[in-house]
Amino acid sequence: MSTSQIRIAELFAGVGGFRLGLDGYHNDAFPEFEMPAAGPFTTIWANNWEPPGTASRQFAARCYETRFGEGSIVNEDIHKVMDEFEAGERTIPDVDMVVGGFPCQDYSVAKPLSKAGGIEGKKGVLWWDIYRFLQHKSPRFVLLENVDRLLKSPAAQRGRDFAIILSCFASLGYAVEWRVVNSAEYGCSQRRKRVYIFAEKTSDTWNLRERMTSGVMYEAFPIHTPENLTEFSVPTDPYEATQDFGKGMKKSPFEVAGVMQNFSVVTCAIAENYEGERRTLGDVLIPEDEVPEEFYIDAADLPKWEYLKGSKSEERVNKATGFTYHYSEGKMAFPDSLEKPSRTILTGEGGRGASRFKHVIKVGDRYRRLVPDELDQLQGFPRGWTNTGMTDGHRAFCMGNALVTTVPHRIGIAMVKLYGI
Repeated sequence: MSTSQIRIAELFAGVGGFRLGLDGYHNDAFPEFEMPAAGPFTTIWANNWEPPGTASRQFAARCYETRFGEGSIVNEDIHKVMDEFEAGERTIPDVDMVVGGFPCQDYSVAKPLSKAGGIEGKKGVLWWDIYRFLQHKSPRFVLLENVDRLLKSPAAQRGRDFAIILSCFASLGYAVEWRVVNSAEYGCSQRRKRVYIFAEKTSDTWNLRERMTSGVMYEAFPIHTPENLTEFSVPTDPYEATQDFGKGMKKSPFEVAGVMQNFSVVTCAIAENYEGERRTLGDVLIPEDEVPEEFYIDAADLPKWEYLKGSKSEERVNKATGFTYHYSEGKMAFPDSLEKPSRTILTGEGGRGASRFKHVIKVGDRYRRLVPDELDQLQGFPRGWTNTGMTDGHRAFCMGNALVTTVPHRIGIAMVKLYGI
């Protein structure tokens, strides 16, 4: 490992949430975005690619390059990049840490370890490109983010996908901590629940039970002393996990917190233990005289918004089949409370059209949508971070795909403290 800096590769980088949270930000060209670093972290290589891969879809990478400098990101398909690296046609620098938020997909394995060439993952599934990166670069640390559904997917084999990932980590010599973090429970302005996976390549033996209350995740996100810890093992071959793990289970064995080393798992439910500052949606609002008129909702359109946000119990007809069915859903807050953290930002937050899931606030006697500068701040980015020439809809899409930068920042601080880096 580098003695002066933790050198990072940021995969699936988006607009740079991990980099901002860990490295902080200093750029004389954009002094308004100054942010502190979590420690001696420096991102030296990054990759992002938005399928279907047309130039017009690469707005996140263009934002990244605007903020971090020309040539700061490899804007190409990571699978192609790794193929070229393995063929000796491309170089990737050695790093101490790999970070990234990767899609939740079907992680099944098509080849057992006993077969020549080792395991073979389903083509196009991005976990396998992370696995290839770890195989070749062997970084000491890994920090990944995903939706919490990862712990219990797929429905037919509860927890299978996460068991495959843990088996892969163990086969490469990594010990793993994971935690489902709801950012609002640790003071952030948005209720965003995601699973964070921290891994260390180590020959030291972890006491798994003790690590639950002494590891990086505990240091970053304190919890009350957990009870009812569950212990079990994941298969030593990811292919075996594909075939058998979770079959017949109604519930995934993986709880919201856990530790794994050498294929052995300890996991449990947790209760957060946070007593710091708590922020709300109201804390990120920009002055009303700076809100463009297009974000205000015309009074004539309010009934449509109220209907979409309201509870429903009604007969509907499938237009394709003519089948009549009963549809019901619960009521959502309308408008969204300014006194609480916001709901989770989704990629469809942009655009004027009425929607059940877009945020709507009431200021004075008027209703309006959130502006992109507010969405940036709900994710812990500086106001205007995504204001790099892209449309408001694309800015909203980027924030819907992003992470809360405070989370990797706290994890970085915890790493500095526990590892003395």
